[in-house]
Amino acid sequence: MTEFFLEHSKLILFFHLLSVVIWIGGMIVIRFSVHYSFFKIDDVKTRLERILENLKKFFYMVIICILAIYITAILMHIGLGLKANFIAILKEIILLIMTFIFIKIFIQRYKAAKFFKNSEYILAKKELEPIAKYLIPINIAFGLVEIYLGIALRGF
Repeated sequence: MTEFFLEHSKLILFFHLLSVVIWIGGMIVIRFSVHYSFFKIDDVKTRLERILENLKKFFYMVIICILAIYITAILMHIGLGLKANFIAILKEIILLIMTFIFIKIFIQRYKAAKFFKNSEYILAKKELEPIAKYLIPINIAFGLVEIYLGIALRGF
């Protein structure tokens, strides 16, 4: 496995970082840019429809990125012979927390879509509000800590 990593280390690191950029960067863009543009849509039905569609597309990209992050992290841990140290364990814990938060967000978006499909727009909006207000900002904060710890783990 070490030999595989050494032969493909640049590619593995590239896919790891690309996945991190898409997940964390995407959350930042959605929360601090796209989110506010939705409020320019006056019709509540249209606004909710656009929010649900954008989140759906983003979340399917994120699922692929999360899987890539786990796979490449495992390859890097094995390939670099990283020992269980405080930073590595903290990174793993934060990644797990971020994954669980993403699962919660994904489920809430799914519930909101069901409410929307049944024309229950107030309930759909109620399901979506915590995503923008709390869950995505929390995951952004954790993600930024993850990036910093990743730099620290590599000795920079």
